[in-house]
Amino acid sequence: MTRTAHAAIGGLAAAALAVSLAGCGSHPASSTAKSGSAGSGANTSSAAPTSAPGHGADYSGWLIKASDINAPEVFTAGPPISSPNGQPGVATTFSTQDGSHVIRDTIQVLADPTAAMNALNAAKGAQSSVLKNPISQPADIGTGGTTLLGDAPDGSKGISFLMFTEGKAFVTLEFDGPVDSLAPPDFVTDVGQRQDAAVKKGLGG
Repeated sequence: MTRTAHAAIGGLAAAALAVSLAGCGSHPASSTAKSGSAGSGANTSSAAPTSAPGHGADYSGWLIKASDINAPEVFTAGPPISSPNGQPGVATTFSTQDGSHVIRDTIQVLADPTAAMNALNAAKGAQSSVLKNPISQPADIGTGGTTLLGDAPDGSKGISFLMFTEGKAFVTLEFDGPVDSLAPPDFVTDVGQRQDAAVKKGLGG
């Protein structure tokens, strides 16, 4: 993805969080959403924080591992980044050796499920700044699961977004590849389900 498109994505996430946090900061952290078991390769080493999300919390254990990505090409994980976009959570990037396929995985931890859903809705509303002629489709993952499909505005990449919430977590998975060659839906779903299971485990579900 180009720097312009990537910057737009960062702005989208920040705008989503600004909307979700307005008026929600006084809500107590909620209990977990419906329970579920993590995928066979999910990292389960992190315990769920017991208080409201904070910048000092370590959410790296909520991320899937590169070994959870079932694809013909091998993906390698970059180092986890704490507090993406200045908000509690974690992010990482998975990429193939030649860099032709990239998966950006971002988990933002908000005050409660309502704030997480507000962030998701704000992100969906800002899709036109990230994708050219985006196509929106529902996804049966987490709560409010949605895929957004299209090309980067400059036509350099094909992009598939999968966004969903799980409890107080808002998850964005971005799949970048060659233009007009979007990630297969089954592949997007499989990665999304594994990430959802890892978040549930992190939440204590």
